[in-house]
This record gives sequence, C-alpha cells and structure tokens, in this order.
Amino acid sequence: MRLVVDLNRCQGYAQCAFLAPDVFAMHGDESLLYNPEPAAEQRENVVRAVAACPVGAILLELSDEDMADAVSQGATAGAGAGSGGTR
Repeated sequence: MRLVVDLNRCQGYAQCAFLAPDVFAMHGDESLLYNPEPAAEQRENVVRAVAACPVGAILLELSDEDMADAVSQGATAGAGAGSGGTR
C-alpha cells in the first residue's frame, strides 16, 4: 500500500489525521505530514481517511497482495451473513 498526497490540493481540513492518526498528522495549521507506506494494519483507517478527504487530495495505491488480502478479509467477514435465518 502506498499513499500519495497532492499537497497543493490539500486544504488542511485534517479529516485524514482524525481518522488515521498513526499515518497522517497536521504540522501547524496547514501542513500535512504523512507516512507514504503505512503498515498493513492501518489499511482500514487509511481507506476511511482517503474517502473522507473533502478535496480528494489523497491517492491510495494498492499492490496485488493488498487487493488479495482485502478480498480474503471481505469473504471472511461475509461468511457469517447468510440468508436471514428463523425466529
């Protein structure tokens, strides 16, 4: 997983820093610091942070391995959600 932030587009709303504080941090009022290669454990927070950016300044690049992990986690999470059941 790799992050690229367009720092010219970033307006300092800090939604990313709020949602993924281990990856993004505000330095002063408008400067954003970030880890361009966050740990895999941060993927869920990073995805939320990318989606929350009001100006779309954050690009998330996923490797094939990242995609395979996301698919397998999604399949595992959905395994218990069957067709309703009885009451």
